[in-house]
Amino acid sequence: MCRIDRSCRPRALVAATVWRNVNRVALPKAAKLFSVANMTLAPALQNFYSTPAGMTAPGKHAAALVEVPTDLGALRETIQGIMIHEHWAPAYRIRLSEARKQQSHLRSTAQILDATFAKNPAPLTTVRPLYEKTVGVCRHFTLLTVAVLRQHGIPARSRCGFGSYFTLDTFEDHWVTEYWDDTRWKLMDSQIDPSQRAILHLTMDLHDVPRDRFIIAGDAWQRCRSGRSDPKDFGIFAMRGLWFIAGNVVRDAAALLNMEMLPWDMWGGMIEPEAAPTEEQLAFIDRLAELTLDVDNRFDELQTLDQDERLKVPATVHNAVLNRQDDVIL
Repeated sequence: MCRIDRSCRPRALVAATVWRNVNRVALPKAAKLFSVANMTLAPALQNFYSTPAGMTAPGKHAAALVEVPTDLGALRETIQGIMIHEHWAPAYRIRLSEARKQQSHLRSTAQILDATFAKNPAPLTTVRPLYEKTVGVCRHFTLLTVAVLRQHGIPARSRCGFGSYFTLDTFEDHWVTEYWDDTRWKLMDSQIDPSQRAILHLTMDLHDVPRDRFIIAGDAWQRCRSGRSDPKDFGIFAMRGLWFIAGNVVRDAAALLNMEMLPWDMWGGMIEPEAAPTEEQLAFIDRLAELTLDVDNRFDELQTLDQDERLKVPATVHNAVLNRQDDVIL
């Protein structure tokens, strides 16, 4: 995600008031997530989240991922050494061509690595010059991090939600890695490099991002449905509201099932932009939010729900940025 000036974020106070009055419901408070030390991870979950699959499958590049160190600092530096964020490019004084921007629409790890090695066949640990880096967004940094950790047998998964560390008082669309450190799940932000950290004045541990600084999509949904937060505080650019949060809940659920889609992919049970959700849609996202916030205990339920066309990623999805139908290629 990029740093956004508040001037581009209309408050829409009337609409926000309507959302608060119409969509506020009494929901149980989310369970305290991963706050207990010395937790254990069920063998089935450990196997699922430590095995490259779906979007994290490296294709012919498995050996290249094995060469990447698993020291978290070195891992983040490696990812940052081969990727550049599309919307942060101006901060590095580089102008991206339209052709390079198209790389942000690559979905799978295999596709991203194909593009990376096509420009420079050197090992991934070799820092690329800016003009050779593969272009992506936060989701791509996260996906590659998860792919590396899984290639080394370390449980990891992508989480879609909102970061509170890009603007002063809003939660911006963002993705991070959730990895297992033998005692609990921790959040890691692989996108934030030293330059971004300085620009954003960040002091937090990027290998253990506090869960009030990155809000998982299901948590954001429950906060807004219960009236504890304003839906208009969640989104990106001028796109904000409950409909946007609902889309991220679906993306987070799909990511937990190895289908980390683009932040602008649309399919299934997502609510149309600015549309008022139906009761059926609200109930479906309510359930998804509950499952994604308690996935370790309710993983079987989430897997079963993957057969529901509202969650299951189809063969073709709508790319909202390019306004086209895209085939989903792993």
